[in-house]
Amino acid sequence: MATTVTVQDGLRPATVSETALRRPSRSLWSDAWRQFRRHHLAMLGVYVLGFLLLMTLFGPLVYRVPTDAIDYGSGLLGPSLQHPFGTDDLGRDLLARAMLGGRVSMAVGVVAVLIAITLGTVIGAVSGFFGGQVDSALMRVTDLFLALPQLPFLLMVVYMFRDPLKKVLGPEVGIFVLIVGVIGALNWMPLARLVRASFLSVKQKEFVEAARCIGASDNRLMLAHILPNTLSSVIVAATVGVGAAIITESALSFLGVGFPPDMPTWGRLLYDAQNFLDLAPHWAIFPGLLIFLAVLSINYIGDGLRDALDPRKTQ
Repeated sequence: MATTVTVQDGLRPATVSETALRRPSRSLWSDAWRQFRRHHLAMLGVYVLGFLLLMTLFGPLVYRVPTDAIDYGSGLLGPSLQHPFGTDDLGRDLLARAMLGGRVSMAVGVVAVLIAITLGTVIGAVSGFFGGQVDSALMRVTDLFLALPQLPFLLMVVYMFRDPLKKVLGPEVGIFVLIVGVIGALNWMPLARLVRASFLSVKQKEFVEAARCIGASDNRLMLAHILPNTLSSVIVAATVGVGAAIITESALSFLGVGFPPDMPTWGRLLYDAQNFLDLAPHWAIFPGLLIFLAVLSINYIGDGLRDALDPRKTQ
């Protein structure tokens, strides 16, 4: 018999079962979204990052100024209504070039992180699930990559392979594939360790042992039972990794080994501005501000996701 409560529902007392049925159903993702919205800096990061994405994706469709239109009479002009970000030494509009370059910088961050997530998740899952000699071998490979000095190794690989790839894929596609591939291939190690630790913990749980007892294969145990319980860590690491990849691309371009001048990424704009900091500081300020806002907003989103996906903080 259902227990009655003191709250009246119409003409008769409501029962516990009836009250429970009237409650809106809550899922894991709805709880996570509710917790995420409470993180004010994370929501601010969503708005800022959304604005930057809209600016880079659709800005050139509204602000129809050619990115390579040279006007020597307008060189090194400061911000104005005609040129909101000013101009460079050749009179090219910096706002138009920053919007075009933002597409490349954002694409580098996203694609490089996808590569790092794929490598890190596969290696960490296999290592944590099978253990033993497989785990030992994969972790030694991970330690080897962690010991590599990242920036010098990046410079060496780019110098060695950029010309062959340019001949095969073209100058723009070749350098994009090279930089994205190298950045992604050098950032999977922390994620692999994170996924391995999660697999080592989750595979000892009762529901995994129960699935194993009823005949679930190793692939099903990994993909259907253990991996979903590690997605929160992967998502948080991915958001932080996008910002790190953007900074790495900017560093390569600032050192002059990144994208060519006809692909004005934010880092490339900083590299081109370094000889004109006294005459035209706006040339470096605006690209640097865009990098700062993008990376900061992504990091805040990562903090919000970490809190939202933590079951201990979900209410």
